[in-house]
Amino acid sequence: MSRDRTRYLYAAVVLAVAAGVAVGLAAPGVALELKPLGTAFVGLIKMMIGPIVFCTIVLGVGSVTGAARVGRVGGLALGYFLAMSTVALAVGLAVGNLVDPGQGLHLTEELRRAAETEAVKGGESDTVAFLLGIIPVTLMSALTEGQVLQTLLAALLTGFALQAMGERGAPILAGVAHVQRLVFRILAMIMWAAPVGAFGAMAAVVGATGVDALRSLAVIMLGFYLTCLVFVLAVLGPLLWLVARVNLLSLLRYLGREFLLILSTSSSESALPRLIAKMEHLGVSRPVVGITVPTGYSFNLDGTAIYLTMATLFIATATGAPLSLGEQVSLLVFMVIASKGAAGVTGAGLATLAGGLQAHRPDLVDGVGLIVGIDRFMSEARALTNFAGNAVATVLVGTWTGEFDRQRAAEVLSGRLPFDETSPLDDPPPADRTDPAMSQV
Repeated sequence: MSRDRTRYLYAAVVLAVAAGVAVGLAAPGVALELKPLGTAFVGLIKMMIGPIVFCTIVLGVGSVTGAARVGRVGGLALGYFLAMSTVALAVGLAVGNLVDPGQGLHLTEELRRAAETEAVKGGESDTVAFLLGIIPVTLMSALTEGQVLQTLLAALLTGFALQAMGERGAPILAGVAHVQRLVFRILAMIMWAAPVGAFGAMAAVVGATGVDALRSLAVIMLGFYLTCLVFVLAVLGPLLWLVARVNLLSLLRYLGREFLLILSTSSSESALPRLIAKMEHLGVSRPVVGITVPTGYSFNLDGTAIYLTMATLFIATATGAPLSLGEQVSLLVFMVIASKGAAGVTGAGLATLAGGLQAHRPDLVDGVGLIVGIDRFMSEARALTNFAGNAVATVLVGTWTGEFDRQRAAEVLSGRLPFDETSPLDDPPPADRTDPAMSQV
């Protein structure tokens, strides 16, 4: 999908949301009849969950192996990405439980009764049922029966098997990458139905609750933006200064043009080539940039982790079926794992959200329709946070490996060594195509 057409989709979703709000306020009875439009769109998203989870996990496990081959840089980068994802989840959980988005809506009491019924059915055999539930009948049935945990197990086994095969598994990984492109192309086609789904879901919600729905949606959007800002300034900023003695605001100002590019496209992928070029110009060695930036785009998704956290809490509270702390942690860990390798893909966030709910609380999946209308509004903050996190990660990994020129960075950030904005930028290297010097780092 071209960038221009994506802008049209964004505008269409905005207009659809506005129309849904208007219908919901003017004719609540008619608006409630439009709910099947949102439900149908969520059904299309659910249709793609299995293939997306399988492909992204298999390729994610393979890329970990590629990163590990570069030695100290790969190990430090992956360790840092894991730590920051955990911190982002913790921040999102803390703010989400504090703000409690969706409080007071209670859109569907039926969902709560369904959850209670499932709990009664479980009884003493819950553990056995869970273990049996994650084991598919066959390897292929994991992709066809809609059981996300089974798909996750099959994907992990496949990924580790391909690791053990070494070079002989490379053609299979390449084949999975082609299948992933096909799956994401289908998902991009489905996303063109987002305006219709957003219209139906928003109209039904507003028709059922009136201005309470608008107030709750405003709370989650504002809370999400503020949480991302707090994470960047209060977590990434001090860490960058303590480790590399680099001022975060100076670094963000240096990357100002890239932030504007991300705002116009709602995807941090659009700024990937420029981030690579600017990090090298800043003073991080090419080998470190070559592995940290591309790998970070799949594994260092701080904004996505916060988004999944707050969206999940919002849906659970709004539908009258709040999650326990244990359910929150297990569900969100699954979502972060399942989202690896899907950065910058239109609709991947919604698919990951739906997949996590389908695996842990199927009774909440229909609540994804509540997020459809505001997902595009939240994507900018999500992309900007992911981008800032990867820029900081590159400087930190360069510092830890002794491959960061702090003196040059000071000159660049002060404006004495400006970046040549007119120089051509090459396509970004893949995560496993590194400089020969990388093996010596």
